Amino acid sequence: MQKTKPQLNFWQIWNMCFGFLGIQFGFALQNSNVSRIFEALGADYSNLAILWVAAPITGLIVQPIIGYMSDNTWNRLGRRRPYFLWGAIAASFSLFIMPNSPTLWLAAGMLWIMDASINVSMEPFRAFVGDMLPKKQRAMGYAMQTFFIGVGAVVASALPWMMTNWFDISNVAPAGMIPDSVKFSFYAGGSIFLVAVIWTVLSTKEYSPEQLAAFEEAQAAKSGASIAPQEVRSSAKYFKGGAVYSVIGLVLYLLIAANIESLDQNLYIMAGGLAAFGVCQLVAGYLRKNERINNGFSEVMNDLFAMPQAMRQLAVVQFFSWFPLFAMWIYTNSAVTSFHYSSTDVTSAVYNEGADWVSILMATYNGVSIFAAIIIPVVVRFSNLQFAHLINLSLGGIGFISFIFIKDPAWLVLSMVGVGFAWASILSVPYAILSNVLPAKKMGVYMGIFNFFIVIPQILAASILGFLITKVFDNQPVYALVIGGCSMLIAGVMTLRVKIPE
Repeated sequence: MQKTKPQLNFWQIWNMCFGFLGIQFGFALQNSNVSRIFEALGADYSNLAILWVAAPITGLIVQPIIGYMSDNTWNRLGRRRPYFLWGAIAASFSLFIMPNSPTLWLAAGMLWIMDASINVSMEPFRAFVGDMLPKKQRAMGYAMQTFFIGVGAVVASALPWMMTNWFDISNVAPAGMIPDSVKFSFYAGGSIFLVAVIWTVLSTKEYSPEQLAAFEEAQAAKSGASIAPQEVRSSAKYFKGGAVYSVIGLVLYLLIAANIESLDQNLYIMAGGLAAFGVCQLVAGYLRKNERINNGFSEVMNDLFAMPQAMRQLAVVQFFSWFPLFAMWIYTNSAVTSFHYSSTDVTSAVYNEGADWVSILMATYNGVSIFAAIIIPVVVRFSNLQFAHLINLSLGGIGFISFIFIKDPAWLVLSMVGVGFAWASILSVPYAILSNVLPAKKMGVYMGIFNFFIVIPQILAASILGFLITKVFDNQPVYALVIGGCSMLIAGVMTLRVKIPE
């Protein structure tokens, strides 16, 4: 058996990453149009966050489960590919159904199903690069994923505008109806999603678990390092942590309930999340105390508390990086249509002109990310990964904050250039670092756990942004983007704390 993981050529890396093109079609259509669909069905900016929160909560649950399962799967389709395929089939059906939702809550339910399905496909793709490529090629693998993410998102985000301006499909619909331009965009996205993932499934052959174990042992022997056993968390620590988080969640819930007239109901999400994490630790402590640890739940909980140091440091950066992204996906449509187009009437031509322009802005930052993915390695060559990430996140933070100062919506394209550089860096730099510090046999579950620090800030955003907009910022959604910009600047500074192993 070959002991060294072979390098793949350009087209092999192209094929193994091509499925991300389809995945990004699903995410981009979701991020650019779901708020528009919700508003068309009767939602407003004050309750958009509570409707959106199903998506990150789904990722929080699904990704570590799928990561654990794919780490322990091996059949005729391989290790990760079965999850690519079944997730793509379910997501494609969801994309066909969602724009035909007759009611708001049915649309919210379809968002939950669609996001769960996309996560089933997406999570194993991150681990796939670590499985298939030697360490010195992983940066190229994640850059290739970023390229496909950019291409897919540009086209998918602009689809409603293209449907209207190129194919003369109406972008206006009666109250309670979804415009045909959005419907046909989702139909096209669902088809491309499935075809792109099938391409990767058919064109790439995976290494077996035995081959991956041999590669890791050979790498450890070459570097003179040993594969250290993982620390096992004690039941006492689980019980202590579980009690603390459960009490904090309960107290916060009671405070919100006692002041519900002055507080936003979205804050219940935060209280529930804290309590749920406490309960999970109590359950893990019980299982550990009774030596019932040979199960997926116990292993994932232990892995969470045994993260490598670099992963812990990156988690803080991810937290402050993804908070503004969720703010952008929820509130850009409301911010631009109300602040820059001065319209909140979802049936008006002016509002829908603004909503179409938001699609172009979303396409812009994704298009810039393609170019940025080429520039970032050059910056890294003359500095390091931390400095490059700091620069890109700073550009993104400035881009978000500029929304409040730019009055002409056409100039918002410049804002999205900064966001595009940040987006490209967020999609590549942390994963390039992370994949080199994770054990091969746990690549999937740790990539899933890393998603916690993408999801938690999104849940926090869903919990507090609606409250801040209505109670502090006089019902002006544009301030959600300003808050996000400040968060991204903090993320850039925190990047300097990350210690990258040799």
